[in-house]
Amino acid sequence: MTRSTASRLAAAAQSAVGRLDEYRTFLHSALQHPREVGAATPTTAAVAATVGQVVPTTGSPVVVELGPGTGSLSDGIRARLPEGARHVGIELGGELVEHLRANKPWLEVVHGDAGDLLALLDKLRIDRPDAIISSIPWSLLATDAQEHTLQQVAEALPPHGVFTALTYLPAERSAGGKHFRGLLETHFDEVLTTTTWRCAPPILHYICRRPLT
Repeated sequence: MTRSTASRLAAAAQSAVGRLDEYRTFLHSALQHPREVGAATPTTAAVAATVGQVVPTTGSPVVVELGPGTGSLSDGIRARLPEGARHVGIELGGELVEHLRANKPWLEVVHGDAGDLLALLDKLRIDRPDAIISSIPWSLLATDAQEHTLQQVAEALPPHGVFTALTYLPAERSAGGKHFRGLLETHFDEVLTTTTWRCAPPILHYICRRPLT
């Protein structure tokens, strides 16, 4: 075996161990706090690639993740961010916060609630993030929590800002999913959808521009 082959095998083994640790942390958190996580498995690379399309690739953008979990989307976001960008993750689960800080040292992790978004951004001295990317389970939130958090998202974004949220495709048809879609229509001038089919169940992406405040 050549040295280069051994190095590739070692890297592959390390990557596999990392993915296993990520899944183990995710599963434990999901079992302990199902309404906070709201998913059965971490999101896939295909989902991360779709989400990454809204990430600015020039200038010094600020991107905020709401509920990054184990960081399944974070690597795809980071891959597009230019030098000098700021990448913040706001996570409610304490175990997930510890996992992110240990495994994504380049991510600025904040232990907090997305419902306190404006106050958290003020503490971080962030005026207007260019993009807010959400993995929180909107369809499982109470309607008043949906309204409160989404209002803060719309107020936080500048006119050119973009908000994207993920949900399982079947959840769109639930009462909470329908209410969330209606709120998006009232808070943003443009609401587009796209679906990632290469995961089970498929993931629906909401891409929202021009916040209405």
